[in-house]
Amino acid sequence: MGKAFRIAAGILGWAALILQYALVLTGTLGADSFTRTINFFSFNTIVTNILAALALTLPIMAPQSALGQFFSKPTVRTAITAYMIIVMGVVYLILRHLTKFEGWDLVADVILHYVMPVLFVIDWLFLVPKQTLKLSDTLRWLAYPIVYLAWTFIHGAYSGFYPYPFLNNNELGIARVLLNEAGLIVIFLVLGFILVTGGRMLDRQLEPGRD
Repeated sequence: MGKAFRIAAGILGWAALILQYALVLTGTLGADSFTRTINFFSFNTIVTNILAALALTLPIMAPQSALGQFFSKPTVRTAITAYMIIVMGVVYLILRHLTKFEGWDLVADVILHYVMPVLFVIDWLFLVPKQTLKLSDTLRWLAYPIVYLAWTFIHGAYSGFYPYPFLNNNELGIARVLLNEAGLIVIFLVLGFILVTGGRMLDRQLEPGRD
């Protein structure tokens, strides 16, 4: 049952990513297809959903491969769970009123920002062992958001493209952007703490005999 769930969720995730990329290629994210592609992969939503789709499919398709084993690790899957929750939270709390989508744009938006995060959280809740998680893991999980924020800052300074208004250095200034980035890091650390402690407690309740 768990394998079927992951296959179905993975297919949905990849389909939504392909749909979103096709829409971007015909949209206005850049003057040419190369620029549109770079801008497409500059969205945290896209990169995080790619990580989630890989985590859902690679351990099934190539379980003995290095990447398959990497994405099978509870700490990696928990980190991606945190990233996906951030994706959904930021869009719901900050961004959902800024743009009105219709048609296929709405379909891609809903799947990537809401459906996939929920599916990945369900996967984490019921299919991922969590007793081996450690609070120190949350510090290692910061590597991805820090690299992403650094890329956004550097790429934005060079191209003028910022995927999210709260990271727009041109409009907000570097001090405000750095403050926003620091706030996101703090939120992520708190979320990581909740997932580690809550996950271990949940595992003990679901499997009382497990060490």
